[in-house]
Amino acid sequence: QHFSRLNASGQGSNLKDILQSKIDDLERQVLSRVNSLEEGKFGPRNESEERGKIESTLTSLHQRISDLEKGQKDNRPADRFQLTFPLRTNYMYAKVKKSLPEMYAFSVCMWMKSSASPGMGTPFSYAVPGQANELVLIEWGNNPMEILINDKVAKLPFVINDGKWHHICVTWTTRDGVWEAYQDGTQAGSGENLAPYHPIKPQGVLVLGQEQDTLGGGFDATQAFVGELAHFNVWDRKLSPGEVYGLATCSSKALAGNVIAWAEANIDVYGGATKWTFEACRQLN
Repeated sequence: QHFSRLNASGQGSNLKDILQSKIDDLERQVLSRVNSLEEGKFGPRNESEERGKIESTLTSLHQRISDLEKGQKDNRPADRFQLTFPLRTNYMYAKVKKSLPEMYAFSVCMWMKSSASPGMGTPFSYAVPGQANELVLIEWGNNPMEILINDKVAKLPFVINDGKWHHICVTWTTRDGVWEAYQDGTQAGSGENLAPYHPIKPQGVLVLGQEQDTLGGGFDATQAFVGELAHFNVWDRKLSPGEVYGLATCSSKALAGNVIAWAEANIDVYGGATKWTFEACRQLN
């Protein structure tokens, strides 16, 4: 399936042959290591080390596939990509290189697509020293999607695990803990008293695709995000309904987050998560 997409990338057959050969070599290395582990050639002490090598090789493999799919990096605008998390694991994730500043209000918006059941998992989590659940979006088990701020919870009225692309936004202000939730440009719910008068703390770790139990780690496969995610942007203010609608319908010049802007250079992927080309509102569903 991947390679049918690769064929449309316009790359010369020579480059594709070279990369395909390298990918084949990497696959053989992975299989060899997996077989060695299964045959018990490594003691328990070495298993985590070998698994680390396998995951590193998988990441390298997927990065090569991704490079091939998108062709020359310069040909793709910095924000026209999506992250794909195909499996429910505790090692597949992406990390935003920037932390968040102290925030007294925020808007978090993104495109996402998932058909995972039960629950699509954790699209993003932000942990700070002493508080792993400083800011988290999660749909776990049969529970509705929730936003957590400093371990306080609000249930969100999203219905999005239908295998189609959806645009979602959550806005919040520390004054009275007022929040609003938007799906596909329309406000779907709101509330108050969510962590009122608690500013979002700075100097944390922002992860896409996993829920953090410790700063930057402690991932649990049952809470992992399965699906595709794009245009994750963060603002330190509450967006207006019109601004949210414009983002969801691509009817205005796309706003970029003034705190976190969606750009390839801002995000590292690990454990086999991949980057594919994505253009909002063009290839939806």
